[in-house]
Amino acid sequence: MRLAAAALLVCSLGVSEGFAQAPSGTTPTTTPTSTTTGAPGQPAPAPNVDPATVPPEQMPTSIRMRRLEQRTQALKERAWQLKARVQMLKEQLVGGGVGAQALISHSNEMGSSFRLIKLSYSLDGTQVFARSDDTAQNLYKTKSFDIFAGPISPGSHVISIVATYRGHGYGVFEYLTKYTFNAKGNQTFTAGEGKISKVDCKGHEKGGPTTPLEKRPAVTCAITQVTPEKPVAPTPATTPTAPPPAATTPAATTPGK
Repeated sequence: MRLAAAALLVCSLGVSEGFAQAPSGTTPTTTPTSTTTGAPGQPAPAPNVDPATVPPEQMPTSIRMRRLEQRTQALKERAWQLKARVQMLKEQLVGGGVGAQALISHSNEMGSSFRLIKLSYSLDGTQVFARSDDTAQNLYKTKSFDIFAGPISPGSHVISIVATYRGHGYGVFEYLTKYTFNAKGNQTFTAGEGKISKVDCKGHEKGGPTTPLEKRPAVTCAITQVTPEKPVAPTPATTPTAPPPAATTPAATTPGK
């Protein structure tokens, strides 16, 4: 009996302690955990916006300045070409004769380790073509350029070429993007009177695998003289003429009796 009473006393003490630790009328509170999508600390991806639809006043200053420089460069190039053509026409009028013409083109045949970022041509000291792309993202994709096409004075002329490239590479060759390479060339040609001088220039790599990168860019030109075809003069159309009228013989009259 004493043992049973002691057991009941111990049980009652344990229950009372439990009630003391958790008083009646209170419910345990749980803190909800917040769920986040994506990696913590990363901002939500910005929606794709077409730059063509963004008003100019909302564009970043750097982009607006770059577009303004590109437009200014295009206007300068057009002014240089017009100035060169006016000068050639003056020389042609003063010198007399039939005159000559020139067709100058450039092809980009450089390897993948070089990206064209600037190209300029001068004819007899007057710049007739200039393109630049400091970002090295677009100009190198153009494989051929029409440099000049127009009348020039007969005689000797000099073409000066400057092509600037930026290195390009991946992985261990990524350091090439920090370097720029220049290729310069001068070409003399004689424009024949009444002929077309075709000057085909190209930027290419010279040497072999052991040639240092700074010595590989080169510019060479090939010149051909073409005689323009003379237009065939149209033959005048002949109008059929009407046959002349037949001659009439007057009838003979006999005198009356």
